Amino acid sequence: MNERLPDYLKKEILKIKSRKDIFETSKIIKDKNLNTVCSSSRCPNLHLCFSNKTATFLLLGDKCTRKCPFCNIEHMDMDTDIENKKNYQAALIPESVAPAIESAAVDTDEPQKVAYAVKTLGLKHAVITMVTRDDIYDGGSDIMVKTVKEIRKTTDCKIIEVLTSDFNGNMKSALNVAESGVDIFGHNMETVERLYADVRPSSSYKRSLDMLKTVKREMPDIVTKSGIMVGLGENDDEVFRTIDDMIDNGVEFITIGQYLRPSLENIPVQRYVPLNKFIEYKNYANGKGVKQVFAAPLVRSSFGAEKFFKHSV
Repeated sequence: MNERLPDYLKKEILKIKSRKDIFETSKIIKDKNLNTVCSSSRCPNLHLCFSNKTATFLLLGDKCTRKCPFCNIEHMDMDTDIENKKNYQAALIPESVAPAIESAAVDTDEPQKVAYAVKTLGLKHAVITMVTRDDIYDGGSDIMVKTVKEIRKTTDCKIIEVLTSDFNGNMKSALNVAESGVDIFGHNMETVERLYADVRPSSSYKRSLDMLKTVKREMPDIVTKSGIMVGLGENDDEVFRTIDDMIDNGVEFITIGQYLRPSLENIPVQRYVPLNKFIEYKNYANGKGVKQVFAAPLVRSSFGAEKFFKHSV
């Protein structure tokens, strides 16, 4: 099933894409050879964010070791890449036995480059995300930790928000990031539990919830954040149940947005959720005590992050 894009949504996307003042942000990103999730995931809000001199920086390259069918980020094929396959096998060894794995696909200068971009753009609220790197024993947490610390050391940025992978269940990696000086720790559930086999086949609903719960328990002063997409085939009861699960596992900020198919290679949209449903989801979460909920078709996990945080403190 692949329904036609509603007219109101089509008009909103065209309005955003009409923004032309994106050169300065694009130049800084290109000059430092940085990746952004905005570009890699073909986010519909790219022109709006870039024109406002904001971007969500994507660490650890632009290739992911998982191949989630909803996502447009390029896949790193570890079955054919011998070196990465070797790294993946080493990743299964406990950290006490295995040394840190160096991968040619990791740019060790990335923390300095991202900090430079944050400083040059004058960001007061920086959002840092990452591709999933199952080929590295710590999942790439070391690079994220160094990036957070470099931003703290060299810029005037006030709020640092991270959006992490599940680190393949490595709770020490998650906590290392949480303890690095972040204000907001985010990890997206992405979809309801029933659809994980189709939407996130290499991930685990329980593992993601466990990580969010662990971070909140060990670092109670950090704001925890998660989000889901709708329109993938879920029903309203499943959305409400997922909201409950996030709340029960310590999530304080929730984002809910419409899934939009990035390309014909990605799974099709099953439904375009009516606007009144987003209001219903928001009211449900607010009624359960969630500090802040952003729910609308073009809401993405890091879109409007600065306003999202300001409205909640």
